[in-house]
Amino acid sequence: MKMANDTGIHWTDDTVNPTTGCDGCELWTPTNRVCYAGILHEQKGATNIGFSPVFNILQPHPGRMAEAAARPGLRGRVRDDGPWKNGLPRLIFISSNSDSLSTDISFDYLYAEIITHVTSPQGRRHVWQWLTKRPKRMAEFARWLEGLGVTWPPNLWAGTSVTTTDTLSRVTQLLEVPAAVRFLSVEPQLEDLDMSRHLDGIHWVIQGGGSGTGATRFDVEWADRMRGQCQEAGVPYFLKQLGSVAFENGERLRLRHPHGSDWSEWAERLKVREFPDV
Repeated sequence: MKMANDTGIHWTDDTVNPTTGCDGCELWTPTNRVCYAGILHEQKGATNIGFSPVFNILQPHPGRMAEAAARPGLRGRVRDDGPWKNGLPRLIFISSNSDSLSTDISFDYLYAEIITHVTSPQGRRHVWQWLTKRPKRMAEFARWLEGLGVTWPPNLWAGTSVTTTDTLSRVTQLLEVPAAVRFLSVEPQLEDLDMSRHLDGIHWVIQGGGSGTGATRFDVEWADRMRGQCQEAGVPYFLKQLGSVAFENGERLRLRHPHGSDWSEWAERLKVREFPDV
């Protein structure tokens, strides 16, 4: 039986955006505009109520988390669209087209919209994967919750994005979040990275090359190195995609899939899509 999936993101089942818009990051500056969420907002924001009219103006969308929590549980089910997820609970990616930890979003809203529904009877059936480029603010939110006597939910995974050496400081900030699972999304990886000294306290690493407008080169050797570092540290590793500008041994790979995410085109050693134990 095939399970419904509203996203092409291979490490999750569904997405939900309790906010739209973002304060910006290294992928969305006045001179560098390659963030896929920002591009989607520019294309659809003026006419589609699912997006903010302007990407850098945050908008809350209460009710979306409740709708996501009501989706059927998937634990023990077969995912025809991703057998690497077989047996897991439904995986729901929070803030796929936004960063809900942008400064314009209050902690009161995050508590009411995210924590309340993650911990509801329906929400506890799922695993929620909350990704941000602002792990420092996520840690501040965790301390704010603690002041209310609220513990970080065990089914709320805390993640941050790493794209360059300059963004590795986010890993240290993420370690301050008392989540049962802390994960890194190393995507789009824009340069070679040495993660060997940054995996202590991390429970999962996703890696991928860039795709779409402005995609830059991704070397398969980076995946080999990252996979080896994760294996040495005992951290589950997930290669999402090679990107649309993939190279191996200095030669451009001619992949049919536009994002380089069809692992039937990959060498066997690259076909690693692992998850933390849940």
